[in-house]
Amino acid sequence: MAANGTELNGVTYDMPKDPVAVICIDGSDPDYFEAAREAGVIPNITRYMTDGFSAIAHCVIPSFTCPNNMSIATGSPPKVHGISGNFYLDPNTGEAVVMTGPELMRSRTIFDVLSKTGVKTLVVTAKDKLRQQLGKDLDVSRGNVCFSTQNADRCTIEENGIEDALGFVGQPLPDMYSEELSLFVLDAGIKSLEQDDRPGLLYLSLTDYVQHKYAPDHPKALAFYKALDERFARLEELGAIVALVADHGMKDKCDADGNYNIIYLQDLLDKRFGEGNTKVICPITDAFVGHHGSLGGFVRVHCFNGVNAQDAIDFIRPLEGIEEVLAREDAAERFDLPLDVEADAVVISGENYCVGMGCDDHDLAGLNGARLRTHGGISERDVPFVISRPLNAGYRARATSEQLKNYQIFDYAINGTN
Repeated sequence: MAANGTELNGVTYDMPKDPVAVICIDGSDPDYFEAAREAGVIPNITRYMTDGFSAIAHCVIPSFTCPNNMSIATGSPPKVHGISGNFYLDPNTGEAVVMTGPELMRSRTIFDVLSKTGVKTLVVTAKDKLRQQLGKDLDVSRGNVCFSTQNADRCTIEENGIEDALGFVGQPLPDMYSEELSLFVLDAGIKSLEQDDRPGLLYLSLTDYVQHKYAPDHPKALAFYKALDERFARLEELGAIVALVADHGMKDKCDADGNYNIIYLQDLLDKRFGEGNTKVICPITDAFVGHHGSLGGFVRVHCFNGVNAQDAIDFIRPLEGIEEVLAREDAAERFDLPLDVEADAVVISGENYCVGMGCDDHDLAGLNGARLRTHGGISERDVPFVISRPLNAGYRARATSEQLKNYQIFDYAINGTN
């Protein structure tokens, strides 16, 4: 422990005086707050933005869920914690390897560090893919709790610190493709704060089902944000400092007629350099293809059999819909990514385009003909950064002198309100 707090990755965290509840609203582009404010359905968030603190922060690139949740959890960029996507290519086997396990984490988490100073900690995620990394080294035998809504019917004391999560929250298991998956997370946080032995630190990470499916001004999106706002008010009523942030934004990837703007990069590379000589990795890929069809704004390209990376970069750069193509070292330096697992080239699409592998590699049936909305690129970098209480003088000054990052939210919520 540092002299006046607990240090992690260059930040010293004070002991929270009041419960601190950080909510990661997955996929919450700032446009969602703006549309909901105009519709008058988020009076509490609006009050936080006026009377507390509000800014637009940047998420880490790639603007995907796992890298950003791990950055928030560690207060650091991917080059520190090591997670730069859901998948990476193992150079020894040439196969894509899942990157969501705790064994690939190179940093401790805020939850691990603060819980070991006696701060009871609750971590609840919508999807289980985050739960093991977020809960790495969090000792659930000491009253801490870490579980996912997805597997809330399978919790055990030994693994999660809670046995009957469904009974505790008093709700049935939600469908994976529903807004209830996120609302369950918040209701679990509320229920925990209603207990006598309540947590002092909460991380509540939602899912972006609504944001993938609905534009900010859609009635379904407005209803969802109204439901979020009501739960934030309850967390605040229970004495918590409520801090809102997002892991990434969300943009529409269609033309004016609703046709998908997809760059099937692997097909183009195969035609130019021959099959088997390059490999496109889509690090957004997960089990929930109904959200995005494994299509996002950021892919990695590996070159084999004498194909020169610069030749591939020069071929990709002028393609319609491409915003940026960077060589391995340049991408790692610009976006603070771990160099040792980076590809030969990083490709980022423009705001209204997404980029994928081959046409046959993506299943779009789960979209059911709806508009394609997704993330991953620079265009989805802006995220809300809102705290229910005003900042102290030191942190107000910091906020005006630096570009805020989403992974600073615990620092600002804990230290900035003391």
